[in-house]
Amino acid sequence: MPARKQPTGIRKSPLRFPGSPVPSVGPATTALPVPSSRTAYAPREMRQMMISEFATWLGTQTNKQRRPFQEETILAYRRAALVLSAWMDEVGLEVDFTGCDTAVLNRFFRAYHSAHSQGGTNTKQRNLRHLFTWLEVAYGHPHPYTSALVRFAPVVGRPSTSRDFRDARDHAIIRMLTEGVRRAELVQMRLANLPADLIATPFVGVVPLKGARAEDEGRIVPLTPETARAIVGYLRVRRGHAKADLSRVLWLGTRGPLTGSGV
Repeated sequence: MPARKQPTGIRKSPLRFPGSPVPSVGPATTALPVPSSRTAYAPREMRQMMISEFATWLGTQTNKQRRPFQEETILAYRRAALVLSAWMDEVGLEVDFTGCDTAVLNRFFRAYHSAHSQGGTNTKQRNLRHLFTWLEVAYGHPHPYTSALVRFAPVVGRPSTSRDFRDARDHAIIRMLTEGVRRAELVQMRLANLPADLIATPFVGVVPLKGARAEDEGRIVPLTPETARAIVGYLRVRRGHAKADLSRVLWLGTRGPLTGSGV
């Protein structure tokens, strides 16, 4: 029996599903073109890839307390890099982050400061430092945070002592109440009821309740060393109170002598 001739054309692949159509093939010159290989990336694309790599690297690092960076911290450092990249596009710097030296960063921070607050610029400057620490490790890029970098210090406002005052006063008051002094007696106390050296002589004179005794009478309350130190600590911050020189009452509130309601 003569051998059966194989049909001409393309054979079906054994990996194809039954019934799937056989693609028609034209001349060799009509084959699909092979895309040309990419030879370069734009600087903006390089910076974007660097930012992604930088964020991944941060996920493997620890902070000063030897704890992993929180996700919010990583996002803040990444946003700082994005802001720098956007500024580089704006001013036409066609380089990746390894093109940033100290002079370039000085330009960037000066421009950022002109549009933002000093405190915000200080934060951005601190956050970007991590990007260039990574570039030094991964790319061997010289760290631009040198002595020639213009630093923007954090804004230091006038310190508020109101909380320190309240904390010291309230602590001393609580200590006094634990010594057996009544609230009505406490708010009537005057500086004159304290000895000159409370630490050496831990006793206070309690003003008599109104109408209960003669005005020149009262009682002496002995204090523990902890209570005496608490009162001395309060007297120290009391000197900075606006009404300190105008009132002989020992306990001061926010607007003047402390009342029974604690104002």
